[in-house]
Amino acid sequence: MDAFIRFTNQTQGRDRLFRATQYTCMLLRYLLEPKAGKEKVVMKLKKLESSVSTGRKWFRLGNVVHAVQATEQSIHATDLVPRLCLTLANLNRVIYFICDTILWVRSVGLASGINKERWRTRAARHYYYSLLLSLVRDLYEISLQMERVIHDKAKKEKSASQDPCGYSVADEETEWLQSFLLLVFRSLKRHPPLLLDTVKNLCDLLNPLDQLGICKSNPGIIGLVGLVSSIAGMITVVYPQMKLKTR
Repeated sequence: MDAFIRFTNQTQGRDRLFRATQYTCMLLRYLLEPKAGKEKVVMKLKKLESSVSTGRKWFRLGNVVHAVQATEQSIHATDLVPRLCLTLANLNRVIYFICDTILWVRSVGLASGINKERWRTRAARHYYYSLLLSLVRDLYEISLQMERVIHDKAKKEKSASQDPCGYSVADEETEWLQSFLLLVFRSLKRHPPLLLDTVKNLCDLLNPLDQLGICKSNPGIIGLVGLVSSIAGMITVVYPQMKLKTR
């Protein structure tokens, strides 16, 4: 209960909870729409989804400041690749949140001359760029973890080779793809924050891909990956040690 209270007391926690609710409604609505006699339930889910989406816009109003602060912090990263990727990703997030705020201003009627579709496309484009750059950083971190796994494995094999009965080359003969996937799995298994960040970014990527028309998806898929991403985000809020650190 204490953990839940701490979670809901944070703006990020409430936003993740609202986001999970929004995408759950989208997924359930998609699953129930084809079924007869579920019209009222679908309508209620649609209204709840719209209400939660509106509530999330209020939570995101201050995110421009947070994105600027994140940009300042990423500039001081010691490793060149994460520094470059995260700085550019956070700059794109700043632009995304500015576009999002402009869309909010139009939605509440404070400015009527704003082209909604144009600004929505701009927001989706910069969100897309931000996620791509974040994924490049994830891939870089995965490559470092893979190097460590290979190094550790080589050390074990070297020590095992000293035992005349303990090593067989035949046991290590696998297909290249299987070996590569196994290496990626082991690399992510030993670094859960990296696994969580990669899954979250991959899931988030589907939304702007759909909005930009690059890869169209149905609401069911968007709802499912959005829910998975929201749960991953909630885990990092509840357990800060699961958030991928900047080196």
